[in-house]
Amino acid sequence: MTAPDAGRGIGNGDDTGTFTGLPRDTFRILHVSTGNVCRSPITERLTRHALADRLGDPLWGGLIVESAGTWGHEGAPMEANAEAVLADFGADASGFVGRELLDDHVIRADLVLTATRDHRAQVISMGHSAGLRTFTLKEFTRLVKAIDPATLPPLEDGVVARARALVRAAAALRGWLLAPTVEADEVYDPYGAPLTFFRSVGDEIQQAIDPVVTALTGVPART
Repeated sequence: MTAPDAGRGIGNGDDTGTFTGLPRDTFRILHVSTGNVCRSPITERLTRHALADRLGDPLWGGLIVESAGTWGHEGAPMEANAEAVLADFGADASGFVGRELLDDHVIRADLVLTATRDHRAQVISMGHSAGLRTFTLKEFTRLVKAIDPATLPPLEDGVVARARALVRAAAALRGWLLAPTVEADEVYDPYGAPLTFFRSVGDEIQQAIDPVVTALTGVPART
């Protein structure tokens, strides 16, 4: 198994599907925050960790998980407290390199999950028909919880097919299932905060990721 870009998304090899025996198709999940050194790296690596926990690396090769920042610190390392949070969950923080959100990232993404509504608005304002595939992380979680898993393709049809169906179903529900409060869809920035706050944000992110990964894979988290 190789990464499409060193230190970035994890998938089944290059996007042309030349890695023999694994799906040619891919599905890109892009996590977006501001600096791409705290929230989006945590979300990216926790998502990868959860996918590997459910399916094992060889089976989730069709999914590529990466991140960027609207004011991304290009080439910057992850914040030390973010690394500590990932260590708490047993997730891998190695090889991470921050990057600024570019048009190409949005164009290639099949699902964009942002930390806040402002980030979501910035992604959508970039165009590229991003509106139907861009959600805040917590918004997407809320919508996913309302989707009957029986309406999604079975895992035997491939994780990519299931992921695409999940995004379509979530987009269809968006106008019907609104957030209970203005703050409900926000993951607040821990940059510069103590480790205790980082850990609370990490817990928040993990709780949001868990039902999404379960819906994507059809496999619940290990107890």
